[in-house]
Amino acid sequence: MDSETLLAQLAERPELAALVLDVDGSLAPIVASPEEARVPDSTRKEVARLVARYRLVACVSGRPGDDAARVVGVDGVRYVGEHGLELDPEAEAWAERLAAFARGVAWTAEPGKRLSLSFHYRAAAAQDAAETYLREVASRAAADGFRPRWGRKVLEVRPPLDADKGTAVQRLLDEAGVRRGLYAGDDTTDLDGFRGLDGLELAVRVAVDSDECPAELRNAADLVVAGPAGLAQVLARL
Repeated sequence: MDSETLLAQLAERPELAALVLDVDGSLAPIVASPEEARVPDSTRKEVARLVARYRLVACVSGRPGDDAARVVGVDGVRYVGEHGLELDPEAEAWAERLAAFARGVAWTAEPGKRLSLSFHYRAAAAQDAAETYLREVASRAAADGFRPRWGRKVLEVRPPLDADKGTAVQRLLDEAGVRRGLYAGDDTTDLDGFRGLDGLELAVRVAVDSDECPAELRNAADLVVAGPAGLAQVLARL
């Protein structure tokens, strides 16, 4: 089924459908510092309109849920943070071990996170040296029992739990009682979000493209759009 038909079918029965959206790089343009990210006002208005129309509108982010809520700024959205770890009751037990690991790294982790660590290097003056150092950090994390994962100019370190954006999407869809859904994202972790739609009667997977978008995400998508502006245009059609 082509993407136009998929979107049309999703939009014709919004009361039966969920929209689950990544934040950074999808709704909000990527910026040098995560604290500076904002969803454009025009996109925010579209999200607010969709909240009133669809059974569920959710944002599943690498940020903590309350910080994702700040960046998006729309009431009525269900916010889930730290790649879905906020929905896993076992994640809290790893918070202190993660904090101890971060204290041994000569790189400042993204503030506010407790259930995972994010070491961003987009703003590093020497990109190659930064990545080389963080690869050493990733090796240490794996040796300590954590699960390192790379994203767009960021190293994520997570506890060894089977919780990710995919499990979060599945749980959100089950709670909402829907069999139709859309997921949109821009990075490697969003492949998990795509898998969270498996088994639905109608699923739309949207890759938000950029120079840094992984080819695997584009290949797995039903629809590829050009950056956050392209995603905003899709939302306007829903």
